[in-house]
Amino acid sequence: MSKEQKNTIKSYSVVKGNKREKKQESEVNYQEVNWPKASIDNLHPADAADKLEDLPLEKQKEFILSQPIEISAESIAEMERHERISLMSTLPPALAADLLEEMSPDDATDILSELDPDVRAKILKKLEKEDAVRIKDLLKFDPDTAGGVMNTEILVLDRNLTVDQAIQLIRSNAGEIEIPYYAYIVDEFRHLIGVLSLRDLLLSLPARTLKDLLQEQQQHLIFVIYDQDKEEVARLLGRYDLLAIPVVDYDMRLLGIVTADDVIDIIQEEASEDMQTMVGAGSDETLSTPWVYSVKKRLPWLIINVFNSAISAYVVHLFEGSIAQMAILAVLMPIVANQAGNTGQQSLAVMIRQLALEPFDSRKFWSAVLREAKIALVNGCVVALCVYSGVYFWTHNFHLALVMGLALLLDMILGAVAGASIPLILKALGRDPAQASTIFLTTLTDSGGFFTFLGLASWLLLR
Repeated sequence: MSKEQKNTIKSYSVVKGNKREKKQESEVNYQEVNWPKASIDNLHPADAADKLEDLPLEKQKEFILSQPIEISAESIAEMERHERISLMSTLPPALAADLLEEMSPDDATDILSELDPDVRAKILKKLEKEDAVRIKDLLKFDPDTAGGVMNTEILVLDRNLTVDQAIQLIRSNAGEIEIPYYAYIVDEFRHLIGVLSLRDLLLSLPARTLKDLLQEQQQHLIFVIYDQDKEEVARLLGRYDLLAIPVVDYDMRLLGIVTADDVIDIIQEEASEDMQTMVGAGSDETLSTPWVYSVKKRLPWLIINVFNSAISAYVVHLFEGSIAQMAILAVLMPIVANQAGNTGQQSLAVMIRQLALEPFDSRKFWSAVLREAKIALVNGCVVALCVYSGVYFWTHNFHLALVMGLALLLDMILGAVAGASIPLILKALGRDPAQASTIFLTTLTDSGGFFTFLGLASWLLLR
């Protein structure tokens, strides 16, 4: 997308006017079900969502119908992805639309983006025109970017306002906007020109203009472009200890903000995704995920793993004669592969964590591969010496102990280099650095370990 195209993306009206009047007649009777008093009532929305997920679908619908619309909306917004998709897809479009109107635009957009296109279209038709336009605009953003996680219901203040006028405006709009941690100052064209904390605003003289307050600030303006990756947004909030960060377009027009609570969700999601994709599971799987969905996500990688395992089996087959002559090789062989695999997992975990915490710098990260090799060399020498001693005292075979120690050292170095390199290679190919990385790592350490150990054994013991 060119810069000119990016600049055409609509700038949002980020301060709502008077609170939308409630519909006089709702298309759905929300009190038609007498929900029995139970532990699910009077809970925090997040806790209510957990309880809802344990109920059958029909009971979930009964609860939604029995509660005030605001409570139901908050509970659905906290539910796991697959559970809320199932629930929202079966609700009448009018009720689903009313629930979305009670949510913040970013939450409503997230839920709509997950639904089947036909269901989404029916719900959008039932939304209030203002909400429908806002959500449609947010749906244009990639959900993995700042624009995809931002909230557009925020407070913006003209730079020519006085402190007193700004405080009055905050009070009058407090019920309609995201919690105002900061006041975002714009010019007449909605270009972001500065950010004031509410503390600074409240402690300033009433007659002073916001423009004057900004001129006294020495702080660097921190913001993100709408197409920046959401992981980078999370990193910036953590780096600068912010409660929220503004999102702008390429002309510096303010579009919305990403708040700390959104970032907590991002961090949790990314950590879960990395952990699960490392082993070939679905990035968004939970215990409530439909089992068919999990099968579709996992099966391809399991099939790939079969072929990878066949490589290791073929390596062992090449040395079938050596194993037949000296059966103890089959006993010791797994030790080499397992130790190398563990070494590789350590390097892999460190590298993936670092990639998640800071922008990719090829020079820095490839130097980290050398660092992992050095660590593996030292650790490998110590472990190889211990294993050499153990094998020698067990078998009283100097050459066998030497083969075991050398193979272990070489394969641990291979594991460390492979574990550190695989995420970087995947990153360079434009893939998720964690995606099935343990599968590829296991293939290299197993086949490499077997080949090194059996090769050395054939050369030193059986020639």
